[in-house]
Amino acid sequence: MRREPTEAEAVMWRLLKEQFGGWRFRRQVPLAYAICDFASHQARLVVEIDGGQHGGKDDARRDAMIAREGYRVLRFWNNEVLGNRAGVALVVARELGAISPPSNLR
Repeated sequence: MRREPTEAEAVMWRLLKEQFGGWRFRRQVPLAYAICDFASHQARLVVEIDGGQHGGKDDARRDAMIAREGYRVLRFWNNEVLGNRAGVALVVARELGAISPPSNLR
C-alpha cells in the first residue's frame, strides 16, 4: 500500500469527493485479498486506476475475486483520468446512477 497517491489517483480522489460527495469512497481499501484504489461500500463499487504494470489475467482474476464479494469494478488507465476527466466522471456517474443513491441524496 502506497502512502502517497499517483497523480492520476489524486485527480480521481478529487473527482470522487467533489462530484460524487453523497457517495462515500475510501482510498486504498483492502477487499478480497487485494488493496483497491477506491471503494464505496454503499455503492458496492470499486474504482481502479491502472498504470503500465496492469492488465491481463492478473487483473481479471482480481476483478473476479472482488465481484464475488458483491462489488462492481471500474478500471481506468492513468492517461484516461489525466486527459479525459469529464469522460471518466460520466462513466462513474452512469454506474452510480444504475443503483439507488444513499438516503441523504434523495
